[in-house]
Order: sequence, then C-alpha cells, then structure tokens
Amino acid sequence: MAVWNQTAPEENKEKSPAAPTASQATPIVPPKESVSANRSESIFGAGVTIEGKIEGDANVRIGGKFKGEININGDLNVEKGAHLSAKINAANVTIDGELEGNVVANAQVKILESGQLVGDLKAKTLTVAAGSRMRGHVEFGWTGSDLAKFVNGRAHETDKAKTGG
Repeated sequence: MAVWNQTAPEENKEKSPAAPTASQATPIVPPKESVSANRSESIFGAGVTIEGKIEGDANVRIGGKFKGEININGDLNVEKGAHLSAKINAANVTIDGELEGNVVANAQVKILESGQLVGDLKAKTLTVAAGSRMRGHVEFGWTGSDLAKFVNGRAHETDKAKTGG
C-alpha cells in the first residue's frame, strides 16, 4: 500500500506494449456545461421536512417536504414525490413533484409528466409534459420590454376609448 507521497514500485509502472501512452491517447473533450451546472447543488432527500427560507446562488434539489420561500440564482428541481408549499424565485425550475405556490423563473420552467403546480407561474419559457397538471395563471414568452410595450399599448387604446379619440 502506497502512502500519498510515496511512488509505486517500478513493477507496477510497466505498461504492456499495446497500451497507448499519454501522448498517443485521444483527448477527451468535456461536455459543454451551462452556467447553472457550474454551481454547487444542495439536496434535500425524500425523508427530509424543512420549513423556512432558502436563499443563495446554488442549485437546489428537493425530494422531501418544504414549506416557505425559495429565492435562488441557481436552478430548483422538485423531484417526483416531493411536496412543496412555497413562493419560488429561481433561474430555472423543474417540477416533477407537487408544488403549491407562485413560481417566477428568470429563464425556464419545466413541468414534467408527474409534476403538479397549483399557483401562478411567470417564466421566459415554459415546457409542459403530457400528464402534468396545473391550476393558476400563466405568463411566459415575454421579455421586460415586450411586456412594457403591450401594457402601454393596451393602456393607450383604453384611454382613446374613454375619451372618444
């Protein structure tokens, strides 16, 4: 057994002639990672029940029960079998369990086949799988400037109707 700073005996260093050397080996290109994938991830398993507030820059994966508020710059994954009663603000949200509460995602929300959402949802993009369930108000596809144009345009039309012009 070698200690961390000891070298292995010479007999273990011999290689068969068919084995490629480091210079002959084909380089392995790592998969392209998203910005969120570079974040650390906190996991709360199926047997865990938490009540309170979660804040931070990390990704969060919940498999148990949570009640409270989640405000993270990373991704939130609600696993199958999880039960959440929460107000959520995250970059991306994937729902495969049950969630009661409002969701705001800066990027994407995915409601998977066994996912259930009871509450309002606001996101840049939304993906809904067949078999999932949702009850609430949904807004997606709007950027801040698009929404402002729509609201201002609608308000302008309303003002014209009121004044007769």
